[in-house]
Amino acid sequence: MARIRYVSPGVAAAIAVVAIGAGVTAGKVAFGGEDAGPGSGTGAVAGTKIDVITKATDSEFWQSMLAGARKAGKDHGIRLGLFGPTSETDIDGQVKLVENSISRGADAIVLASNSSTALNGVVERARKQGIKVITVDNAITAANDGFIGTDNVKAGQQAGERMCELLKQKGAPDGKIVHESSVSGQQVLVDRFTGFKQGLAKDCPKAEVVQTLVNDNDLNKAVGQVGDVLSSRPDVVGVFADNNTSGTGAARAIKEKNAAGRVVAVAFDSDPAEVDGVRAGTLSAIVVQNPFFFGYQGVVEAGMAVRGSTPPVNLDPGAVLVDKSMVDKPEYAQLLNPPKDKGDGQ
Repeated sequence: MARIRYVSPGVAAAIAVVAIGAGVTAGKVAFGGEDAGPGSGTGAVAGTKIDVITKATDSEFWQSMLAGARKAGKDHGIRLGLFGPTSETDIDGQVKLVENSISRGADAIVLASNSSTALNGVVERARKQGIKVITVDNAITAANDGFIGTDNVKAGQQAGERMCELLKQKGAPDGKIVHESSVSGQQVLVDRFTGFKQGLAKDCPKAEVVQTLVNDNDLNKAVGQVGDVLSSRPDVVGVFADNNTSGTGAARAIKEKNAAGRVVAVAFDSDPAEVDGVRAGTLSAIVVQNPFFFGYQGVVEAGMAVRGSTPPVNLDPGAVLVDKSMVDKPEYAQLLNPPKDKGDGQ
């Protein structure tokens, strides 16, 4: 079988909006089932033990990933464990969860790692024991059996290009922008910011990011940081928020400061508060990924690897930029309001 090295994000919109259908189709192809229904355990994967470990269980984004994984487990008769630390900053907690999966004798692990390097050791131990590891969202530098995640540089470029358009509409192509970030040093976020600056510079070369603020995934801290900037820096006309906590915090601060007419904000992810922010105008646009697809396809690919098939080395479902003109269109409803699942605890 030829190994698929890369799947282009050119199919982003189709995959993003019809995630469940794409996941089921991929599962039937991977496991060789044509007519198998939900729970039938397609192919040789029925009874396979797969643990799914997200970055955090306190986030609706990761709860959507767990819901996708749950659906895949039901569709294919897989024995699932759904776990995650309570915070994306809890790297030690994530390491412990992977160690627990090794001890339980999992056949495969689907991992959204909170660090590109800190889980390398435990992942290597898992693979030495024959456990397949599919990584999701944040690539790690250790060897693994497949990666599913957005090309965050390209997604960041989308955000930067839209920010430029919005600044031009305000007559401020050389405007000042603040970057509200959730965690320092996480490669996913580094890539988003790199892409954002590239997209911004394309047609707004004089626009400037004047400050990066880190909220440690603390919503109240994010609200306070953005609010303080809006109060102290009247020259700031743009906010780039690089995840759901940052986006929700920015939207809330802009509302509290009654600054929607003065400031444009572009954020990543689609928590309900962010979607409401787009409707209300406190967020100008959101870059929407598909965590449900991450979870579904992660379990599908883990099952492929256990069975002996070769999953894609790199699957990029892309991202969709959603603004007020799109937020209530029915074709985006599933993408913006996917199912949620809080997992099985620690």
